[in-house]
Amino acid sequence: MERKCVFWFRRDLRLTDNTGLFHALSSGFKVLPVFIFDVAILEKLGNKRDLRVNFIHQQITEIHKQLRELGSGLQVFYGKPETVFQELHTTFQFDSIYCNHDYEPYATKRDESILNWGKLHGIEFKSFKDQCIFEKDEITKEDGKPYTVFTPYSKKWKLAIQTNKENGDPIAFKSFPSEQLLRNCCTNFQFDPIPSLEQMGFTANNFAFPSKIVPQDIIKNYTQNRNFPAIHGTSQLGIHFRFGTISVREKARKAIQLNETYLNELIWRDFYMQILWHFPHVAKSAFKPTYDRIEWLNNETDFEAWCSGNTGYPIVDAGMRELNATGFMHNRVRMIVASFLCKHLLIDYHWGEQYFAEKLLDFDLSANNGGWQWAAGSGTDAAPYFRVFNPQLQTEKFDKQLQYIKKWVPEYGSNQYPKPIIEHTFARNRCLSTYKKALS
Repeated sequence: MERKCVFWFRRDLRLTDNTGLFHALSSGFKVLPVFIFDVAILEKLGNKRDLRVNFIHQQITEIHKQLRELGSGLQVFYGKPETVFQELHTTFQFDSIYCNHDYEPYATKRDESILNWGKLHGIEFKSFKDQCIFEKDEITKEDGKPYTVFTPYSKKWKLAIQTNKENGDPIAFKSFPSEQLLRNCCTNFQFDPIPSLEQMGFTANNFAFPSKIVPQDIIKNYTQNRNFPAIHGTSQLGIHFRFGTISVREKARKAIQLNETYLNELIWRDFYMQILWHFPHVAKSAFKPTYDRIEWLNNETDFEAWCSGNTGYPIVDAGMRELNATGFMHNRVRMIVASFLCKHLLIDYHWGEQYFAEKLLDFDLSANNGGWQWAAGSGTDAAPYFRVFNPQLQTEKFDKQLQYIKKWVPEYGSNQYPKPIIEHTFARNRCLSTYKKALS
């Protein structure tokens, strides 16, 4: 009897250089590729026009199309993963489930549930590292404890790359050419039509997502251009890293040749993923527990002004309007708007973190949480609490000609633009006093 296995796509929506898919296709089993629209995740999305669901739907449709050209396909489900696998196993007697690691709290519980279900039915659950270069406890201090400061972590990360090479290429960047083995996918399976967005309660949108192809000049000039939101100086690959439509190994291999500053951005991804894995409590509370004592004002009117981009601080408002319109915000501006919410308005960073989680196309729990806790001063490797970004100075440094601001705040300088909702010096002093009281 022909032995069969399942490959479960999750945060790895590509057929090329896919670790888990490569191992499944190399197993000697016939492989059934599957994707599950997880109702537990989709039901939490209040916006039924969520562009990320559109993006996923586009990607799996393309994967199915490519596999159909080989006589196979992608079997797509809408339901609870454990229920899906139970039902699939009755019609498709598979011996194992292959996939790639996911480190977020919900995902680890879900995978543990599938692992335990598999044990009851003699089905192996095999998961592999794919969405980062180094994971979990692969980069630690000499005593085995995790790093909680980025700079020493990044030095150890780079040392591991340099001292661990094979044929001139770092082993960590090794490719897994799954695209060469796709003939090992099942062909004798009746693939069902992919559920439509409408069938799952969502609305289709013809949004133009960022390209996976980035001109090399952007990476080469990344160091000098990355802080200026008015120019196209960043890769804007966040959504592709988030959903695994590109290989982080491939991008890291290129970054190490072209630009160390850009490589550091990839290392930050690994850093925050290992923080979430070692310290899962950060998903709900401050990494530094004393910061949970801060007495936030949490003024809902101020929060609404921040969300809608009507604070009277043009660089803040431009960033929020860009986010609301596109699902993207320039990284320098992300730091400015986050600092403003936490320190000017004294609104709990969880509020901002959740708003970004709803709006950002590239939302990733570990990076989003890490960035917000950095801004609030409560996280690992955080900005000190007494660092309060001055939006005006940030504008003078990074948008001196007001090109970014005028693009997103066209009424700036007119009577239609609101006055600042708070004065900077007052806000800074109030922040320092509030933080000092909580941390003393």
